[in-house]
Amino acid sequence: MGDVRGFLKIARQNGQHRVVCERVRDFNDVFKQRLEGQSQEQALRCMDCATPFCHWGCPIGNYIPEWNDYMAYGNWESAFNLLDATNNLPEITGRVCPAMCEYSCTLGINDNAVTIRENELAVIEHGFENGLVKPLPPKARTGKKIAVVGSGPSGLSCAAQLNRAGHNVVIFERDNKPGGILRYGIPDFKLEKHLIDRRIAIWKKEGVVFKVSTDVGSDYPAKKLLDEFDAVCLACGSRVPRDLNIEGRELKGIYFAMDYLVQSNRRVAGEKFSKDELIDAKGKKVVVIGGGDTGADCVGTAHRQGAACVVQVEVLPKPPECRTRDCAWPKYPLLLKMSSSHEEGGERHWSVLTKRFIGKKGFVNKLSCVRVEFSADKNNTCMEIKEIAGSGFEIEADMVIVAIGFLHPQRSGLISELNIELDAKGNVKTNDKHMASASKVFSAGDMRRGQSLVVWAIAEGRRCAYNIDKFVMGESSLPQL
Repeated sequence: MGDVRGFLKIARQNGQHRVVCERVRDFNDVFKQRLEGQSQEQALRCMDCATPFCHWGCPIGNYIPEWNDYMAYGNWESAFNLLDATNNLPEITGRVCPAMCEYSCTLGINDNAVTIRENELAVIEHGFENGLVKPLPPKARTGKKIAVVGSGPSGLSCAAQLNRAGHNVVIFERDNKPGGILRYGIPDFKLEKHLIDRRIAIWKKEGVVFKVSTDVGSDYPAKKLLDEFDAVCLACGSRVPRDLNIEGRELKGIYFAMDYLVQSNRRVAGEKFSKDELIDAKGKKVVVIGGGDTGADCVGTAHRQGAACVVQVEVLPKPPECRTRDCAWPKYPLLLKMSSSHEEGGERHWSVLTKRFIGKKGFVNKLSCVRVEFSADKNNTCMEIKEIAGSGFEIEADMVIVAIGFLHPQRSGLISELNIELDAKGNVKTNDKHMASASKVFSAGDMRRGQSLVVWAIAEGRRCAYNIDKFVMGESSLPQL
């Protein structure tokens, strides 16, 4: 390291957002990328610790101290090469990852952690701007054909790795453009879609084939897939939403979060919807049920559509703002998050259970709620929820968005046709080599591990690629991380 005392001289500087009054008028990126000099200064804070726990906190094992050191002194190409060695989509994780590495940063024990995520973004954007990111087709082809079903982060990473190994890779995507949840689930104000197109254009030049508007298991028989390819990776995500089966659920004006976000993203991309199809928050009192990242994305989308007001409710208690003793460093703590969407307005309420939806003329117009508290059961093994007597109240709502997570992948079509065995949670069951119960079929990402993070999906895709390569060739030179 060039300056082992850099962290003593330089304070952490978080990234800046565009001002609220400006950004809520459009769906452009809320984030203002820093100048390269500022990123280099922040990289100097990386402290050359003896055991860098950021490696431990990162599912893809990024070489964080090493590329921080390179970029701190202007060796951007070396920094890019190290970043590219472990991460197929750093321009995505640099924008939407919760940065588990930062919570494991050794500096975070008694100071503010290194701005690892923003430093990563600086490295990859420098790479794109200066021609470091370029197509590198394999020098030789193996003759093996691999199918990847699903073009989300796990499918894309798996395909990119297998293509690097020299296999002929075809990605099947049922939507009309590749990207999966990156394109259709994450709003443009967090992830502009030209960033996905930029990366996919490179992979196409490297030889990856994309077949969009192709629903494998429906208009493309699963048997044909097995007949034509030497191995198949299922990376279709976890798209069956968890519902709130309470009185009044049949009322109009209640939507699943992903239905809302997908349509919004399509509208931003220029697609048109009829009045009957439209899910629009303009002028409405919006309630978002669910306090996670997806719920926050719905809050930000409702702001931009011109909602009259937005309320977000969560059944769990309000998280602490600082680490507690039961979640000490270097574990990833469940802390209170203030996303860019929350900065833009609206109300947030915790420990609120929605009991029923109240309607008028077939449309929702109120939520009946009650406040709750949690306590350990008599065996101290799990938390029990208890309604607080006399705490019932109502929230007015013209539109309700249910954002309480996902259950498992869709079972009709591909899973059913291949007769794939599922685990106790309804996800695709695999062995430790990512192989499913059907011959030469593998799985990766949310479809296999359940609803998770983009960075975990990338890690899953890379590990799956290693195992597929080893399956078709007998050995593999691909990294397992």
